[in-house]
Amino acid sequence: MTKPVLVAAAMATALGGFAAPAFAQRDPAYAAARSSGQVGERMDGYLGIVVGETPTLRRIVNDINIKRRAVYSERAKANNATIEEYALTAGCQAILATEPGEKYQAPDGSWQTRGTGAPLRDPRCP
Repeated sequence: MTKPVLVAAAMATALGGFAAPAFAQRDPAYAAARSSGQVGERMDGYLGIVVGETPTLRRIVNDINIKRRAVYSERAKANNATIEEYALTAGCQAILATEPGEKYQAPDGSWQTRGTGAPLRDPRCP
């Protein structure tokens, strides 16, 4: 993964917004799952189930991740990047955008709760 690709993807993510969470914010079930720590942002740019998987929670996460992948695919193509490169950059931005008390995946793969400081992020993050 090249630094220019990551920088371009980060800029496109920042300028274009993070569309999938905007869709999800309209869903009260997603907001409740996020605030209760049932779901969190993964390093790969997708939403993950932290604990207590249920069919409803799986449906919410799958729906959001399908929407994210579609956005990543479109933006990766526009930025001459792979979906994986773009998704990693989006994951870096999503983790950075978590609020205190929300869950995110640390570089070691563990689930962390965001405190008042900066979250732990992958060293490849731009």
